[in-house]
Amino acid sequence: MAVVWILLCVLLVGVELHHMAFFAMFGAAGAAAAAATAVIAPSLVIPQVAIAVAVSTAGLVLVRPHMSQAFARRGPGTSIRGVHGGLIGARGLTIDEVRLDHTGHVRLLGETWMAVTSDGSSIPPSTAVIVTNVAGTTLSVRAAEEYWELT
Repeated sequence: MAVVWILLCVLLVGVELHHMAFFAMFGAAGAAAAAATAVIAPSLVIPQVAIAVAVSTAGLVLVRPHMSQAFARRGPGTSIRGVHGGLIGARGLTIDEVRLDHTGHVRLLGETWMAVTSDGSSIPPSTAVIVTNVAGTTLSVRAAEEYWELT
């Protein structure tokens, strides 16, 4: 059973590295604690599950709020509240060409996002852009100069 817990831990660490939402890492910590319990008492599956749930919950309740605050205070720069609504109007920089028919990439608030143009134009790399809409994890952007001229 310890192998299953270790595999779950590795999977959850991979999920966390992909999303960086500070949720899966606590599940990984719970799985690691359950794996340690499985090494000591391999036949006690219910206590292993209870320890996994307890450690995961404790991390979410006791540790995650402090980590979120630490990242919010980590230095100067733009910060936003919420998920998608707070991104509209944020400024970013294109990494590669962004077109309506081809998803490019924008660097925004320290993260790389998929992006398409909102008006069908082509935006070259290293161009300042403004987010005009968000659909899932893809930003609709417009060149910053155009955005300010039109508003």
